[in-house]
Formats: sequence, structure tokens, C-alpha cells
Amino acid sequence: MLVLGIETSCDETGVAIYDSEQGLLGHELYSQVELHAKYGGVVPELASRDHVRKLIPLIKQLLTKINIKSSDINGIAYTAGPGLIGALLVGAAVGRSLAWAWQIPAIGVHHLEGHLLATMLESSIPSFPFLTLLVSGGHTQLMQVNAIGQYSLLGESVDDAAGEAFDKTAKLLGLGYPGGPALAKLATQGNPETFHFSRPMTKQPGLNFSFSGLKTQVLTTWQNQESKNEQVKADIARAFEDAVIDTLIIKCKRAIKQTNLDSLVIAGGVGANQRLRESMTIFTEQIGVKLFYPRPIFCTDNGAMIAYAGALRLMKGQCEPLEFSAHPRWPLANQT
Repeated sequence: MLVLGIETSCDETGVAIYDSEQGLLGHELYSQVELHAKYGGVVPELASRDHVRKLIPLIKQLLTKINIKSSDINGIAYTAGPGLIGALLVGAAVGRSLAWAWQIPAIGVHHLEGHLLATMLESSIPSFPFLTLLVSGGHTQLMQVNAIGQYSLLGESVDDAAGEAFDKTAKLLGLGYPGGPALAKLATQGNPETFHFSRPMTKQPGLNFSFSGLKTQVLTTWQNQESKNEQVKADIARAFEDAVIDTLIIKCKRAIKQTNLDSLVIAGGVGANQRLRESMTIFTEQIGVKLFYPRPIFCTDNGAMIAYAGALRLMKGQCEPLEFSAHPRWPLANQT
């Protein structure tokens, strides 16, 4: 089964073709980073309009690149939520319209399910059940994945997600947009001994996260510095990154002990952070847990993960009626 995947939940337009027999045939991604950079963050209306401009040409580009005709496609999967409502509606409208025109089924996919299953696009994949740490700009969650569509939420952020905290901290330090990668790059030049920030919510039981207070610590520390030079900025960035990574590892250790699972998947945009990957590798090797994560390009938003998740559901006979919907907020648990 050949499935066209469409991702337009935020500021990246992603399309992909997944073959249920041969795997991923090709994917294309257009980023709106330059469009939003001068505003210091995503402007929803501009994001929606850019998806309108780029989506159809990107689909045509992909089909030409991999020499696939529209008549070869057997189904379409599009991100139905969560995300920016205007951006979601662009992908949903285009996906459902193409499916109607081509007389093939279409399915709305949960964006976080796409992230959870993105690691299945790799050559080495986990066996069910497994534990997933989903870390992105909008979500920080620990999820037990028992099977496709059977997801149990173990813990989540009660305020800022990890990726959101990275972006806001970068903005406090006057770094460019997108802030997360800029802060991670600066942190490589920092001295880990200069500053130390707390590891929030690690001294109390449970698997929830909180990064808002950590962001406040950064602001207070930065404001109290007499010399606000680049080295001080780098030292703060390193201390912040260390605090986030340590917190994530502590919570993962608790979740592994609680569930007795021996496979851990790291997914979402923050999963592309190199120091997080290195630290998680050391941690899992020490306790004998198998670690899996998608290649960096499939950690951030992309069409491949939507095509894959959609293909699984379409092959089970699931599809959407002509009436489609988009969900800016949409719980993931038990997406059967």
C-alpha cells in the first residue's frame, strides 16, 4: 500500500510516500524558519498561508523525484492535531480533497502518534511494549506504548515543555530563532562548573515535569551578572542544558523502574539534541536498557512519520468520511 503523508501542524511543511512493503520511498520538508525569525517565534496566520503556498508544489516535487504517479497512491494520511488550527486545516483540507479526487481513503493522524512511531522508520526498532520519552516544543511526556493505538500516559509537563523552555531561555539570553538549537550550540562552549541550576520536581515522587521555574532561575542568574559577556552566556546555557538533561534522565529511570520495561525510545524535536543522546546512551548502557531514537531529521516534524502512522491505520481499514476535522488540543492516550 502506497500512502502519501502530509504534516502541517506548525511551521514546517512535510510530505512523504510510504510503501507498506518497501518502506519509505521519499520525503520532502520545507521549513518556515526564515519567515518567522524576524518575529522571534511562529506567527500562526503566516504559517497557515505559507502552508497553502508550499504544500501542493511540495507534493508534486516529491512525486516527480521518486517517479510516482498520483494514480499509484492508495491512501492519504494527514496530521489532524494537535497543533495550530489554521495550519492543521490546510493539511486536512488538501489531504481530504486529494483523496476525494483520486477516489482513495484518507485518515487523520495524531501528531504525537507520528512522533512515537517515527523510530519504526529505522533499521533497528523496539519490540512492544516499550517506554517513550517524547520531548518537543509543545510536549514533554513519558508514555508506555503497548501496541499501535494503545498508549498509556505516565507523566507530562505541568507547565513549559522541554523544547519550549529551551526556546524561552534562548530568548532570555538574546539568542536567535529558533532558540533551542542556538542554545544547544552555545552550551558546547560553556563551563559546566560555573553555574548549577535545580533539577525540578526530582525530589518529589511521580513522573511529571516542570521547567518554568528553571527558566526563571536562568533569568535571575543572567540579571545578576555584572559582566554579561559571551562566556557567561555560554556557561548559563550549559548549566541550563545540564539541568534539563539530568531531569529527563532521572524521570526516565523512575519510569523504567515503575514499568519494568527494557526498551526506551526518545522522540520529538529535542530528541535531536546531541548531548541528550550521548547522556541517554551512557545512562541506558549502565542499567542494561535498549535505547532507540529516529535519525535527527525524523525527530522534528516531518511527513514520513505521518505517512507511516497513517499506513498502519489505513491497512486496518480505518478511514475518514468526507467531513474532516482538526484538533488543536487532542489527548493521545488510547488512539485505537
